[in-house]
Amino acid sequence: MMRLDRWLVTLGMGSRSEVQRMIRRGAVTVDGLPVTDPSFSCSPDNCTLTLHGAPVDGRLVRHVMLHKPAGLLTAARDRKQPTVMDLLPPVYVAIGCMPVGRLDKDTTGLLLLTCDGEMNHRLLAPGRHVDKTYLAEVDGPLTAADAEAFAAGLTLSDFTAAPAHLEILSCGESSTARVTVHEGKFHQVKRMFSAVGREVTQLHRERFGSLRLDEALAPGAWRELTEEELRALRQDAQMEEK
Repeated sequence: MMRLDRWLVTLGMGSRSEVQRMIRRGAVTVDGLPVTDPSFSCSPDNCTLTLHGAPVDGRLVRHVMLHKPAGLLTAARDRKQPTVMDLLPPVYVAIGCMPVGRLDKDTTGLLLLTCDGEMNHRLLAPGRHVDKTYLAEVDGPLTAADAEAFAAGLTLSDFTAAPAHLEILSCGESSTARVTVHEGKFHQVKRMFSAVGREVTQLHRERFGSLRLDEALAPGAWRELTEEELRALRQDAQMEEK
C-alpha cells in the first residue's frame, strides 16, 4: 500500500506540495471515488486513478523492449548527450525504468529496460550466463579458425572471454557474422573480434536471453513486454513467478 500523494509524486505528476493541493481540491479519484486526503492509502497494483477527469496509468513496475538506434548513450541521464531514456515518455524515468546492461553509443538493436531491480541484477549476474546474440559486420574475411578461437575462449588484456559461438554468414572484404556471448563485459564483442585481427564496423543486438527484438519496431521505437515475454525473462533470471 502507498499514500496517494506519494503515488502521484512517483508517477511524476508534480512535487509533493503540488499533488497535495490537487488532491485537496478534488482533482483526483481512486476507483471512481473522489479522494481529498493526501494520506489516503492505495494499492498501485489494483486501484484505478484519474487526475482532472483523465485516466492515469498508475503502474509503478513496467518492462520495455526498445530498438536502440545509433548515436544514443545507454544511460539514465547525461548532461551533454542524448540518451535512450529520451525516447520514452517522462513517466518511465519518473518510476525508475532503467536499461538492463549497456549497448555502446554506435551499437543498435535490442535494449531491455525495467523498473524491477532484482530482475535487472539477476539478468546481468555472470553466474547465470544469460546469452546475448549480435549481428556483426567486420572489416575483413572471417575463417573457421576464428570461429574455433571464439569457441575456445579468447584471452584479452584484462580477462579471458568465456567460449562464444561465432556463425559466419558472409565472408569477403567485409564479413558478417552472428555471435552469441554468455557475458556482457565492456566492449566485449568488439574486443573479441579485435583479438582475431578484425575491426567491427557495425554491431546490432538481436537477442537478450529469451527475448528477441520485435521486427516491427523501427529504430527508436519501443513497446512494453508481453506477459509471455516477461514470464520467459523471469525464467532466464531464475526468478519465481509472483
